[in-house]
Amino acid sequence: MKVLLSIKPEYAEKILDGRKRFEFRKAMPRIQGVKTVVIYATMPVGKVVGEFEIDECISCRPRELWAITSEFSGISRAFFNSYFKGRATAHAFKVASAKRYEFPLDLIDLIGTTAAPQSFRYLV
Repeated sequence: MKVLLSIKPEYAEKILDGRKRFEFRKAMPRIQGVKTVVIYATMPVGKVVGEFEIDECISCRPRELWAITSEFSGISRAFFNSYFKGRATAHAFKVASAKRYEFPLDLIDLIGTTAAPQSFRYLV
């Protein structure tokens, strides 16, 4: 199973070139068996640019998650703290391997609409 995630272009690029090895989320997919994340780079790119295999999903207190992920987070501590402010639990996908698509896809070709997912969308 795959999920489509909307990711800011700067972070999508860092994932695809290996500088960002964790993708942080406030919520994780509930369906078991998700192995792949398909990356939709938000505007101004507005394309599905690649995907990554999930090594593991990590869920713990924000302070613990930062301790585990900080070296390859691809974001600042201030951004991390702001993103998870007030949350008891923080989540991250650990990137196993990333693949950039040779030809980026339009959302309409992948999911039949131009509306990007707010958090994630399951793909079969």
